[in-house]
Amino acid sequence: MTTSVVGLSAAACGGDDDGGNGASDEPVVVEIVFEGGEVTPNGERVEVEAGQPIDLEVTADEPGSIHIHSDPEQEFDFEAGTDTFEIQVDRPGVVEVESHELEQVIVQLEVR
Repeated sequence: MTTSVVGLSAAACGGDDDGGNGASDEPVVVEIVFEGGEVTPNGERVEVEAGQPIDLEVTADEPGSIHIHSDPEQEFDFEAGTDTFEIQVDRPGVVEVESHELEQVIVQLEVR
C-alpha cells in the first residue's frame, strides 16, 4: 500500500470568531496520499491551535487505516478513493498520525 500526502494547507482565519480560546473555526486541512505502497507527507509537522478542527483528507489506491496518537487515541479505516476524517485535539503537544501497515509517521500535529 502506498500513501502520499499531496499538500498541507491551513484555511484562512477570519475575524475574532474563535470562541474565545484562540482556535479558529476554520479547519486545517491535511492531505494524505497512499499510492504504490508509499505515503505522503512523510513525517512533516503541521501547527494547529488547541481545539481547532482538523480535516485529514485521505486519498488511497487501496484500503488501509491511520492511527492518531491523541488522547483518546483514534483509528480510522479507509477504502480506496478519498475519505475525510474530522478530528480535534484539545491538549497542547505533538500528536503523531501514522500508518501501522507502513510503520511510518505520516504527519505530526504540533498543537499550541
